[in-house]
Order: sequence, then C-alpha cells, then structure tokens
Amino acid sequence: MKSVSVLLFALASLCFGQSADLVAVVSRPTERMVRLPGEFAPYEQVDVHAKVSGYVDKVLVDRGSVVKEGDLLVTMSAPEVKAQVAEADAKVKAIEAQMAEARARILAVQSTYDRLKQASSTPGAIAGNELVIARETVEAAKAALMAQEGARDAARASADTLRELQKYLDIRAPFSGVITERLVHPGALAAAGAGAAAAPLLRLEKLSSLRLTVAVPESAIGGSLPRGQVEFRVPAFPGRSFRGTIARAARTLDPNTRTMPVEIDVPNANGLLAPGMYPEVLWPARSLGASLLVPLTSIVTTTERTFVIRSSQGKAEWVTIRRGAAAGDLVEVYGPLKPGDRILKRATDEIREGTKLP
Repeated sequence: MKSVSVLLFALASLCFGQSADLVAVVSRPTERMVRLPGEFAPYEQVDVHAKVSGYVDKVLVDRGSVVKEGDLLVTMSAPEVKAQVAEADAKVKAIEAQMAEARARILAVQSTYDRLKQASSTPGAIAGNELVIARETVEAAKAALMAQEGARDAARASADTLRELQKYLDIRAPFSGVITERLVHPGALAAAGAGAAAAPLLRLEKLSSLRLTVAVPESAIGGSLPRGQVEFRVPAFPGRSFRGTIARAARTLDPNTRTMPVEIDVPNANGLLAPGMYPEVLWPARSLGASLLVPLTSIVTTTERTFVIRSSQGKAEWVTIRRGAAAGDLVEVYGPLKPGDRILKRATDEIREGTKLP
C-alpha cells in the first residue's frame, strides 16, 4: 500500500513539474476587432423641386434612370411667366423710344443754345437771361436722358431676371446619379419652393459612392479614431469582404446610446451595394493605454472566481482577475497584476495557494 502512495505522489509531482512553467505578464497597447452594424446611404441625395410654379409638360426620366449633371429631367410651362417677359421687353423698348426723343430734344436745345451764345458776342443782340435759360434747358434735357437710361437699365435687368426665371421651367440634374423616385406626371401643377405645399418632382441620388454610417460605442473608440480603411461584410454577398475609408466623425457621443456616428466612404462604381443595406463593420477598437496580457491557459475559472496563479516568493498565489478581449494568442485581463509578474503558464485549481513552485 505504501508503495502505491509513493507511486501516485511521484506521478503527481511529475505532472506538476511539467505544468509549472512560468511566464511574465505582458503590458502593451491592444487592438481588437469589434463587429458593429452599419447602414448605407447615398453619398449625395436631393429631392428635385420646381423653382417656379407651372404645369408639367414632359417627364424625361423615370425610376432607375441614370443621369449626368446638367441633363434635362422635366419641362414645364407657365404662360404668365412668358407674358411677364414680353411685358418687360415692351417696357424696355418704350423707354428706348423715349430716350431717342430725349436725344433729339438735346440736339435741338443745344443748337438753340449755340446760336444764342454766338449772338451774345454782339452787344445788345439778345437779353442776358435768354442765354442762361437756354443753357439750363440743355442741362435739364441731358438730366432727363440720364434718368431714362437708368430706367432702361432697370427694365433690362427685370427682363433678364424674368428670362432666367423662365429657364427654370427646364429642370436639370444638379449632379450625376440615379433617379430613385418619380413623383410627378405630365399635366400636374407643380408649386415652387420646398415647403409642405410644394411636393418634390423627383428624387436623385449619387450611388457611385456611398456613405456607410456606423455607431461606434464609447468603449470601442479608445480615445482616438483610427485612420485608413476598414473591412465590412454585407449579407447580400456572403463570404465576400469589402473595404471603405474612414472619412468623418461626429466628434461627440449621442447621450442616449453613448455612441459616436462615424461615416465611411465606400466606392460603388460597379453598383453592387445599395442604400438601405445593413453591413457588418469590423471596427478596430484600440485600448486607451497599455493592457495586461496573459496566455489563455494561465486563466482558471471556477464557480467562485476567475484567477491566475502568480509566483510569490516561490509559492503559488491565486490572483483574482477579470477577463477582457482576446489579443492574438493572449487574453486581456484586469486585476491586481503588474507587468513582469511571473505566473503559471498552465494553471489549474488543483495547485492550491501556498504550494511551493519548482
């Protein structure tokens, strides 16, 4: 019986010796990948409204139409605008006719003044005030002409404004993109503006590139935002990865969700991705400072506690810790450990506290 006990003790000692390798607690900054949900939105989006009120004549595009900047989308008619342009042009012509009469009057009064001035060289030929009156008449005629020139310029500017307004009856694409909504048909009355009474005619979206918005939790920001590209996956394309560039961040946290909205620019020239899709972003979460790292095999979990076994003056000491995220072959831990502490590489709860470590 005694020989059996000695044999069991020898086997236990052998197993303990094989598991008593000591490793140091590592301290370094960590980065882990966090999976966060995101949502695609068009890089640019606009509801196309009428700039002047009128009736829709033609709608040259429909849902799904690909357009370029400046392409004609809708033509409208507004008879009252045409009437206003014609009235403004007529006003300009009327003022120009008045200006022609004013120029003729200037020539006439100037001629009278010149004759009187010549006659005034002969003493007693004309009264002195006649020359003064003639001169003042010339100045008044010139002032009247200048006033009419100002009125003509104002009338021309008004006519030009109305002509520019008339150009707004042809609605063109403000940027290149895709028509995603058609909300009007020929014959409809389109109201100007963008208020509640002025419904949009079309919706135009730029889809050659997209904005991927992801709400990053406070714990995953790590004090600063990463730069460069991030990877994401879309359920519509299982097994395929895409990449985008971190472009913009709100720089403030939503007080309700404790997250920061971050925008990622995603090229989409092939049109595979679409607004409304919900991708999963692999976000690189960085620790704010250095983290304590230990091998996974060093962590012991029982029903009562989670701990590692530290070598303290050659004896086993159980140190309660809390597990964090994995960082490669190591695991981030929190607890009363210090960088460089020697712990068992392969720990077990069979190694009781106070056990002498070889």
